[in-house]
Amino acid sequence: MRANANAPAIIKKVKKVSGGGHHGGAWKVAYADFVTAMMAFFLLMWLLNATTEKQRKGIADYFNPTIPVTRVSGGGDGSFGGDSVFVEETLSQTGTGGVPRDPTLDDGGAGDDAAAESARLEELEDMLLARGGESMASDDIARHIITRVTDEGLLVELFDLEDAPLFEPGTTLPTALLSELIAMISRVFALVENRVAIEGHVAAQPVVVIENTAWMLSTGRATQARRMLEGSAFPADRIHRVTGHADREPVVANVMDLRNNRLELILLRAGR
Repeated sequence: MRANANAPAIIKKVKKVSGGGHHGGAWKVAYADFVTAMMAFFLLMWLLNATTEKQRKGIADYFNPTIPVTRVSGGGDGSFGGDSVFVEETLSQTGTGGVPRDPTLDDGGAGDDAAAESARLEELEDMLLARGGESMASDDIARHIITRVTDEGLLVELFDLEDAPLFEPGTTLPTALLSELIAMISRVFALVENRVAIEGHVAAQPVVVIENTAWMLSTGRATQARRMLEGSAFPADRIHRVTGHADREPVVANVMDLRNNRLELILLRAGR
């Protein structure tokens, strides 16, 4: 018998761990991140397509405010006594939280003038929409009108309805409905001396058409509206601009919807 016959047996166990390559779970996390990023990308593309240029500008302005933030002190009795550490010389203490303002400067009543003008534009808007109890538009044509007071002025939007277009389809030939609308707007705009802008918009045309006439049609319809306005004894020198936007600024998601066929007549604020 060998000398080591009674020696204890030693059993070595080896534990195999498989964690690399495709057998692990790290790739699942990376794939989930990729799918999430693609979903966010396609959602962004959909939102860009579903909004108008004006809506996108409004969203951009919300995240990028135009109100300047000043780095000077707002005044106070703290360590610097109202001075700013960002300037080399002592600044006057205003106590208002803004840039020191020369008290001798005056806006010449510009704020009062702007408020008065806004009130006047709203008064004209009320006349069009019967908010004051009496409308210059009959019920039949009032359904073609949307108005709003903007930073640019009083915008009067005239648009097609399924059973009542403003122009003969595909042409710049106005209908009797548009003639009545233009005559009514001319009477309202004649109450003030502001300049006027005319903008034409049309619905998108099918991609299969031989020649896309959206630009020519929108510009031609805006020009026709100008002629009709001048033909109603409206002063030609008050018309500031005539613009065609083709199908670039739809107001509804379906770019081919008839609702996108419209004219915008803007009674501009003073100085615009």
